[in-house]
Amino acid sequence: MGKQSDALFQRAQELIPGGVNSPVRAFRGVGGTPPFIEQAQGSRIFDADNLQYIDCVGSWGPMILGHGHRYVVEAVKKASTRGFSFGAPTAGEIELAEMVVQAIPSIEMLRLVNSGTEATMSALRLARAATGRNKIMKFDGGYHGHVDSLLVKAGSGGATFNVPDSAGVPAEVTKLTISVPYNDLEAVRKAVDGDLAAIIVEPVAGNMGCVPPAEGFLQGLREICDSNKSLLIFDEVMTGFRVAYSGAQSLYGVKPDITTLGKVIGGGMPIGAYGASAELMKMVSPLGPVYQAGTLSGNPIAVAAGKSTLSVLKNSSIYADLEERSAEFAAGVTAAAAKHGVPVTLNRVGSMWTLFFNEGPVTDFESANKSNREKFARFFHLMLADGVYLPPSQLEAAFFSAAHAKKDILQLIERSDRVLKKIAWEFEK
Repeated sequence: MGKQSDALFQRAQELIPGGVNSPVRAFRGVGGTPPFIEQAQGSRIFDADNLQYIDCVGSWGPMILGHGHRYVVEAVKKASTRGFSFGAPTAGEIELAEMVVQAIPSIEMLRLVNSGTEATMSALRLARAATGRNKIMKFDGGYHGHVDSLLVKAGSGGATFNVPDSAGVPAEVTKLTISVPYNDLEAVRKAVDGDLAAIIVEPVAGNMGCVPPAEGFLQGLREICDSNKSLLIFDEVMTGFRVAYSGAQSLYGVKPDITTLGKVIGGGMPIGAYGASAELMKMVSPLGPVYQAGTLSGNPIAVAAGKSTLSVLKNSSIYADLEERSAEFAAGVTAAAAKHGVPVTLNRVGSMWTLFFNEGPVTDFESANKSNREKFARFFHLMLADGVYLPPSQLEAAFFSAAHAKKDILQLIERSDRVLKKIAWEFEK
């Protein structure tokens, strides 16, 4: 890494735990020093040493239009001149809520919050209040923010560092959380009981790498919840407005009881939301007994960025273009790996993807965890040196944006081909 990033990382480590404000950024999953980013435009990011990279992280999903989209920038500028935060209602909040309600089939009312973690935390509270039950079921390798009760066999940073259960979480809390393998309906059926308030699931897993739902899995969860009078929560913080405008629930034709959102609905600004039927949402304060609040909830800057982003997405061919380019990339990289004799599995749903260094298939956390971490780390650093910024962990999803032009995809395939050839040679020695 360049001298400026090295120096900044040294400074950061004296003041911030691990030198980062979110663990995966520290590069512990791949080794080395993280680049410190100065600016971004379109499909590119630029670090403190003025090195340029094709960005395949996209701020972990929200930058679906690419960095610095002119309409979003203009909307944020305009909103900022009117005031950063009021702690009072604004018309923009209504307009963003209307856009989400019109887009997401299962949402009739929603509450804006500041992060995905807040959204899932609030969704669990609502589910427990609505059912009068205490237990929550999640899936091994599923990550739903750093909520105490959901940091059980969690994905994302916890899985990257092989510490899926966090210290500081009382055993009394984790006893109320059941975790079973993703894509395993039989395990779900065996674990269900009369005190299960809800099942929370990423409809497309993104925090054990990208792992799509098996055919019938989401439909099976819906049926199990219905028969047990439990609620089904879709964590669409990552997939909402990413895999389709109406989310994964429209893609797979399954209607959850509660949906959590984030990332894309803020266009790169901090935001989250949870929504459900009007009947369920009327249980939330001030209408009902489920208390949840936030000073910066629905702040005008994040709302402006979100409205602008969704406006561009709604009236465009962006999803079709993303599918075409992502499919071209997947085919090119898979062919390159086969040519060089490197066993890989590339999982993809739309513009969300992960390259695993094993023969696959990768269908759950156990099979994702079989990926060769040493090969992935080598692939990551060789691609970084060749001007490509990938997620610095095998167990995180990568993303393309509307700003990734055909030439970007061709460059990514060409560079992947070059790097995979080198990996084949190095690991066969």
